[in-house]
Amino acid sequence: MEALENNVAIVTGGARGIGRAITTELVNDGAHVIVFDKSFPDDFEAFAGPLRATGRTLAAKEVDITDTGATEKACEEVAAEFGQIDILVNNAGITRDRLLPRMSEAEWDAVLAVNLKGAFNTIRVVAKTMMSKRRGKIINISSVIGLMGNAGQANYAASKAGLFGLTKSAAKELAGRKINVNCVAPGFVETEMTAVLNEDQRKQLLALIPLKRTSRPEEIAGIVAFLASEKASYITGQVIAIDGGITM
Repeated sequence: MEALENNVAIVTGGARGIGRAITTELVNDGAHVIVFDKSFPDDFEAFAGPLRATGRTLAAKEVDITDTGATEKACEEVAAEFGQIDILVNNAGITRDRLLPRMSEAEWDAVLAVNLKGAFNTIRVVAKTMMSKRRGKIINISSVIGLMGNAGQANYAASKAGLFGLTKSAAKELAGRKINVNCVAPGFVETEMTAVLNEDQRKQLLALIPLKRTSRPEEIAGIVAFLASEKASYITGQVIAIDGGITM
């Protein structure tokens, strides 16, 4: 029996990059996964086909998680259809990089809305279902930038640091109902964001990482699946950096 047999999971931003790897890992571990995303890439159905062939549900829901009402409705629809929500992975995130003196209010607000308010919107609703079942796993995907800061990413760093506080507060509030809340802070991951680096930029980046390599999305997904499983039932309120040692 797979570790997450018959669990129902919501993964925000699960159509691309790290989110897609998390979706794959959870389905392969036995979970039914509903992906929330504002838009889905053209290749999503091709990606989803082999996973659906395992007999698990892999559903796509177009949801703008910055919209409180729409997010509440989507989460309630999942709970009504499946009768439970066992796992929530808040992975959706955006960047709007610019040095602080030139950063617009709109660029600040957009990043905080998706990266932090979006997680609040989903947790607020999903926690009610989990509390009624007296079980659940919530995993927030942050970033080492929230620990380190980074020039040109004040909005992103603030949003990701905010997830640390949200995680710890939610963990304390929900522990009495046997709900675990944890946070994963990836370092530099091989995604579309790092693919645009030129050779010199990549060398400079790797010089900062003790393990001298970036991580693969699957390495992030493996930790998320572990935190979603019963093997992690005594872990809550933690921030786990997966960063090759860059924050040591």
